[in-house]
Amino acid sequence: MNSDILECDATEQARLIADGEISAGELIEVSISRIESCDGQINAVTQRFFDEARKNADGSLVDGPFRGVPFLVKDFYCHMKGKSTTGSARLLKDNVIDHDSELMRRYRQAGFVTLGKTNVPEMVSVGTTEPAWRGATRNPWNLDHTPGGSSGGAAAAVAAQYVAAAHANDGAGSIRIPASCCGLFGLKPSRGRITLGPDVGESIGGITAEHVVTRSVRDSAAILDATCGPMAGDPYVAPPPPRPFLESVRSPQAGLRIAVSSGAPDGTNVAPECVAAVEEAANLCRSLGHHVEEISSPLDGPGFRAALSNFWPMTVTRGLVALAEHRGTDPDVLVRDLEPFNQYLFSRGINRRAVDYIQDLVRFQGVARVFGYFFEKYDIWLSPTLPFAPPKLGYFDAGTLGGEEAWQRVLDSFAFTAPANVTGLPSASIPMSWTGDNLPIGVQLTARLNDEASLFNLAGQMEIAKPWSGRRPEL
Repeated sequence: MNSDILECDATEQARLIADGEISAGELIEVSISRIESCDGQINAVTQRFFDEARKNADGSLVDGPFRGVPFLVKDFYCHMKGKSTTGSARLLKDNVIDHDSELMRRYRQAGFVTLGKTNVPEMVSVGTTEPAWRGATRNPWNLDHTPGGSSGGAAAAVAAQYVAAAHANDGAGSIRIPASCCGLFGLKPSRGRITLGPDVGESIGGITAEHVVTRSVRDSAAILDATCGPMAGDPYVAPPPPRPFLESVRSPQAGLRIAVSSGAPDGTNVAPECVAAVEEAANLCRSLGHHVEEISSPLDGPGFRAALSNFWPMTVTRGLVALAEHRGTDPDVLVRDLEPFNQYLFSRGINRRAVDYIQDLVRFQGVARVFGYFFEKYDIWLSPTLPFAPPKLGYFDAGTLGGEEAWQRVLDSFAFTAPANVTGLPSASIPMSWTGDNLPIGVQLTARLNDEASLFNLAGQMEIAKPWSGRRPEL
């Protein structure tokens, strides 16, 4: 079997299997071989289920739209029965789960064959993937640089052609940041579009969303079609789409109202190559027949940054307090086993009051109002995904920089992505350009609540006009 099959997207791989041109078992072996030959230098896959995958491929496969297609699951939230979910924290190394999450069940029903789990930063608290326990994941485009995070292992695996699509989730940019760093398409769906059940309701004040990173827009749309929808007890429910998301990719429309801003709302310095990528994307949108208007960000950036700076540390604190209660110990004892950055976040979060947390949520709801009015005038907000090109590994290292400096760098990285999380808006990063040293630069498209269709529509047009899928890192 020729390894060129790994250059196909998941939709094409599924078609080849369905038409009998390849077998699922053959494709699985090619993917496994790729992981075994490349992951020594990339370190994207931290748990491997190869024998189980081979057995599934040789047995009766579920007849879903991605029947027999190899897949990887992020080591956070998406539970697999009989496998551990660790969030790359040594504290959770023995956290074996006795059930599938609903999303994992839907991946199985779609026909995916899971080969393993991907690397994440400890406690998924930072936009890079350099956990002390699991070791750093390297960017396939340049091994000295980060693949982003927290879904950095997933993005590196797809960019390195281990699989065509991999599970990811997004709490402040954790799908879009690694998609930008690795030259992929990454969509964060609207709040409630994909259930977090049965174990999680709203997760961190409703800011987290589940989906995938992919090389093609159509894969993202088709996988969302296969996995979206609520389950009983969900606190938020997105309305069913009026038509399949895949149809939005296939039916390009002109005349979208696109607002463009390249300056960071909170004043974070934006690198010239990121500004240039936005300008290129804006010109491309004009050429496609859309109405493009340069604007200033509608967001009160400094106020938002302050609220996020207070809110985000509480996510680590809450997780550690819950674990301490479960184990009958004190969180001050458990925190000693965390990395310096998470120790710092815990020290910030543990002294926050419940009223402070509620006040932050009120501020975020105000941001949602601002964007609600904004999207009465515009269909899409075009911006950078990140304010800088993928930095070198160690750029966010609290052990070297100190907790406060590392934290400010992390907040810089969230400048464009986090607003969509606190508002629940759908938002996607698409590859737009590469730096002189061959690192990808993504731009971000954000739409009104529950309007993933417009994102898929525009992203699909841009993908055709300026294809990115044929570009591959040299490994």
